Amino acid sequence: MPAKPRGQSILARDDIRREWADHYWWSQDGVRLHARVYPAVDASESSPPILCMPGLARNARDFEDLAPHLAQRRQVIVIEFRGRGESAYARDPMTYVPLTYVQDVVALLDDLGIARFATIGTSLGGLVSMLMAASLPGRIVGAVLNDVGPELQTAGLDRIRDYIGAGGSQPTWMHAARAFAELNGAIYPNYGIHDWLRLTKRTHKLTPEGRIVTDYDKQIAAPLRVPNGGDAGLDLWPAYRALGAVPLLILRGALSDILARSAAEKMAAELPGARFVEVPGVGHAPTLDEPEARTAIDAWMAELPRA
Repeated sequence: MPAKPRGQSILARDDIRREWADHYWWSQDGVRLHARVYPAVDASESSPPILCMPGLARNARDFEDLAPHLAQRRQVIVIEFRGRGESAYARDPMTYVPLTYVQDVVALLDDLGIARFATIGTSLGGLVSMLMAASLPGRIVGAVLNDVGPELQTAGLDRIRDYIGAGGSQPTWMHAARAFAELNGAIYPNYGIHDWLRLTKRTHKLTPEGRIVTDYDKQIAAPLRVPNGGDAGLDLWPAYRALGAVPLLILRGALSDILARSAAEKMAAELPGARFVEVPGVGHAPTLDEPEARTAIDAWMAELPRA
């Protein structure tokens, strides 16, 4: 098998609003993966970068507002897991599991020569953060776990299994936004139609046939359909404790059906560097654009080690 080419970064010069470079790299099993790399505004900044990792059915656009804000102070890398956004779909759907995502992210770290880093992980991205803390001891210098932890509620997991990977398309963005609102109205009860349009454009794409569909491989649901699939049943408390004393922010949507408040409080009491903040009026998961989330992230970022 020929050697895989090294990753490459491509900066689009014809888009003056673009604040990132597209970086592509290869997984161990030959999947071409994508990340957005936001350079630090201060070119002399050499502190450990921040890796942003989205949730199960999400992509780099989840961080389109937060990433430029963070890049005012240090480099930001927003990862798209295999099967999402501009990352290629996996040939084997049973590789859509957290341990494979960890391997993919490690391949990116090796490709970019990154030794130490902080993470912001929403849902699945937070699970990956915890597993990386266990498998890469000493390399994570801080973490934000967004509505996720080592204990997850069954009701929320069942809800996700019910809708993830479902087919269907919509003829216009407005139709798609209304359908998305109908499915997720209980998660963001205070959203208006413009909020739903914004969220729909983050999570959906336009096909060559002119239809609006979710922007992920429907086969990401495959491991969730089998008994104990997707690493279900794995005890994540040792992985969580591997974060040690680093600055740790635990965010929870006040309406979350995934992370119970009691679990978040237990997490905060378990580690010395942990702080728990609840985001009012949203479920699973906060978008990280909420004022309460943004304020908490800024405070967490101020605690991260410098170069």
